[in-house]
Amino acid sequence: MAVDAVQTQTKVDDYGNSYTTKISNDNLTNEDFLTLLLEEMKHQDPTSPMDSNRMLDTQMQMSNIQTNLELAKSMESLQASYSLSALSTAANVIGKNIEDGNISDQGINKAYTVRSVENTDGEVFVRAQEILFLEDQVLDQDGKLVNYDINGNILDSAGNATGNYIALLNPGEVIRDSDNKPIILDSEGEGVPQTDDYSFEMAGSVQAVYSDQLITIPFTSVTKIF
Repeated sequence: MAVDAVQTQTKVDDYGNSYTTKISNDNLTNEDFLTLLLEEMKHQDPTSPMDSNRMLDTQMQMSNIQTNLELAKSMESLQASYSLSALSTAANVIGKNIEDGNISDQGINKAYTVRSVENTDGEVFVRAQEILFLEDQVLDQDGKLVNYDINGNILDSAGNATGNYIALLNPGEVIRDSDNKPIILDSEGEGVPQTDDYSFEMAGSVQAVYSDQLITIPFTSVTKIF
């Protein structure tokens, strides 16, 4: 019988009989209650038996406690199942872009790329990097992508500035000439002639430039997935 740490409160009636008024134990079941009740009935005064109404009220209270405990366990199980389902759903957005309704300083919706998802205390969050801007891709004379920084400085394979840079209208937005070629400038801001050995062209695609920081966003705050 699960009667560990049972706490009881008793009273004495007008005839000197002791009876239980309160039993508290989260693990006490109806079976335990009946066992205790039978024990109490064994020791009652035959000339003044226990009030049947009081017995019924006590049993109803025990039944309600048991029902509430079972309901609480069911709710915990339902919450765990929901959290697992939500986490599984959120996992489908890993690697995708999302919006959360926040507006950037430029007045446009902030966008992020999801890197992972996690469940914290039953709530699902995504871990994502903010997309700062989209960068036009440029090819050199060998057909390789040109590496350039936010200011347009053309970098070599080691990441060092070469002294020339790509003219930009905005971060990542390349200025082009009448032939749709990127305009290349030297350190003095003068245009650099393009030759067969030193030429550039637009790749016709863009790549995202990300923040270095990962941020946490509630999955319920996601307003758009793309």
